[in-house]
Amino acid sequence: MNDVELLRQFLDNMLVEHGLSLNTLEAYRHDLEGLSGHLGQGGKGFLTAGHADLSQWLAALVQARLAPASMARKRSAAGRLFRWLAAAELREDDPTGLLESPKRGRRLPKVLSEADVEALLAAPDRSDDLGLRDAAMLETLYATGLRVSELVGLTTDALDEGYGFLRVVGKGDKERVVPIGEVALDLIQRYQRASRPVLLGKRAVPDLFVTHRGHGMTRQNFWYIIRKHALVAGIQMELSPHLLRHSFASHLLNHGADLRGVQMMLGHSDISTTEIYTHVARERLKDVHQRFHPRCG
Repeated sequence: MNDVELLRQFLDNMLVEHGLSLNTLEAYRHDLEGLSGHLGQGGKGFLTAGHADLSQWLAALVQARLAPASMARKRSAAGRLFRWLAAAELREDDPTGLLESPKRGRRLPKVLSEADVEALLAAPDRSDDLGLRDAAMLETLYATGLRVSELVGLTTDALDEGYGFLRVVGKGDKERVVPIGEVALDLIQRYQRASRPVLLGKRAVPDLFVTHRGHGMTRQNFWYIIRKHALVAGIQMELSPHLLRHSFASHLLNHGADLRGVQMMLGHSDISTTEIYTHVARERLKDVHQRFHPRCG
């Protein structure tokens, strides 16, 4: 069986048995096709590669000056593939078992100040249909800490208006319930009453947020929206799609929120993922101390 067929079966297994997202599967495909190409140069494949072959592959990635995070992702994809091959009895061993993982620096996520968030949320012109939609999306993102993919994936039945909650389908198709504040709830309701019907026209789609052509919103569409309003708000820092999610978590912790509660709202399966935001909060406190304490600086 060649690498192409093995990779297809592996990805099918990851989708059906483990419920990995399409984005994760596409990343695995890209990384493992690269590994297959490297092994092929030495006349090897997934079934014949040994520990030395994979060590050489990692060394080539280091020489190519690949970012530590990208190397760690590729190492993880390879490990998962070879564990599956061994479990499926397609090979007798897992050559990644003793493979050293690339050291991955822990980069703190960038966050907006609360003043910058206020400026960003105020940027859309709420007097027109697109502006009201944009305001509702930005406010919802900051009010809930959703991933961008979760935000654009919301459907019209996701909102429980009576209790002020959103039902969200996150990674691995896991559903969680997230509280939403009154400001965001009011904007969504106004958007649904006034703007969404106009944007839809004669179309009928389940998506809560739609484009000016009446199609479901995409991550790319929203990325354009957030960049446009950040310029209006005068925000100079480099943006990322998850900027408001990071800011949501950090601002909650800055104001004394419980770490476990923030973990549940963010949909993190492991609390250690959430703990990085406590480091952001501490860094912010150190910055304030350095700037304003009379005996610092």
